[in-house]
Amino acid sequence: MSTVTRTMKRQDHKRVANGQLVLVAATALAVVGLLTWWLLFRSQPVHDLAGSSATKSQPVMPNAQPNFEATIVNSGSAPGALPVGMVYIPGGEFSMGSLDPTEMVCGGDQPMDDARPLHRVQLDGFFMDATEVTNEQFGSFVQATGYVTVAERKPTREEFPEAPEENLVAGSVVFSPPPRPVPLNDHYQWWSYVPGANWRHPDGPTSDLKSREKVPVVHIAYEDAAAYAKWAGKRLPTEAEFEFAARGGLTGKPYAWGDELKPGGKWPANIYQGKFPVKGGDAGEDGFKGIAPVAQYRPNGYGLFDVGGNVWEWTSDWYRADYYSTLAAQGGIARNPQGPASSLDPAEPREPKRVQRGGSFLCTDEYCTRYMVGTRGKGEVRSASNHLGFRCVKDAPKQS
Repeated sequence: MSTVTRTMKRQDHKRVANGQLVLVAATALAVVGLLTWWLLFRSQPVHDLAGSSATKSQPVMPNAQPNFEATIVNSGSAPGALPVGMVYIPGGEFSMGSLDPTEMVCGGDQPMDDARPLHRVQLDGFFMDATEVTNEQFGSFVQATGYVTVAERKPTREEFPEAPEENLVAGSVVFSPPPRPVPLNDHYQWWSYVPGANWRHPDGPTSDLKSREKVPVVHIAYEDAAAYAKWAGKRLPTEAEFEFAARGGLTGKPYAWGDELKPGGKWPANIYQGKFPVKGGDAGEDGFKGIAPVAQYRPNGYGLFDVGGNVWEWTSDWYRADYYSTLAAQGGIARNPQGPASSLDPAEPREPKRVQRGGSFLCTDEYCTRYMVGTRGKGEVRSASNHLGFRCVKDAPKQS
């Protein structure tokens, strides 16, 4: 997953207008009721909804560098005072990517070829939000600017010229677990388009933000996250920055917290335990059923919270399944990589997508293990859901 999509594919307009249930190959959404007409305009692969990925449709990218080389962390302390709510990430050189998770204990059943081959990256130091942006913080931005998120806006006739007028209704996608077990290859069973769902109403129009001030803001499309970052004098992290920061100075560990999924018998992150995606199936053994307030678990080595699990997070990089292969083929060390110049997902080549990182509270070894630190997510840029948020970074002054 990364994220569920907000709108339907244009090639499905005619079928949707006839009220038929549309199944698009490698899409990530369950189209039920109103979701039938809405979500597949910009459908996404399976992982874009709950963390899994239709990687079988992508080219196999063999791991040309089977071992992680040592992480080299830049020396020196933070240049100047830390911005409020941020930590200093010193930068350095590291091996970026993931080994095949299917070969690991609790690694799931997805090879995740787009996260290989491993390649060396060098980064300058930067500041990063210690937590995901919260409802309280996003609310301050909206109050100051009057900003309206994508999920709150009525889709336009220009954007969807063939959609019936009655279908052009603002809303977003909400995880809607079925009452009984369903095949995990039928993701249509557990996502619903909900009119009126947005960051103010994360579970639908009757929900609100009471007692959720410190919970990560969700139903955030890429442009919403970028707008907040600009207002805050920050930016969204690159994919390389997110991974380096999430690793916390460790070398090649599968998780942001180390080698074990459950060190010392305790859950270190907010992910899904239990039968997925059944209603009531999340056992909440990690302390939370569903989304959690920020900073409920121990931080990683750099003082970052929730870089694995809780909510997916946008990065600034365009998504390409072959990007790591391209970098590796260039040889040497990629310095401060900014991602490819454009997006290309072989499963949906017409849909512009950005990389998402970190996994969410819906990630589970039954279906999705993209809370693993080197793995990747992706999402169509105007899509949102109730398990997608973000955090920001800020350039550090150059040290002489």
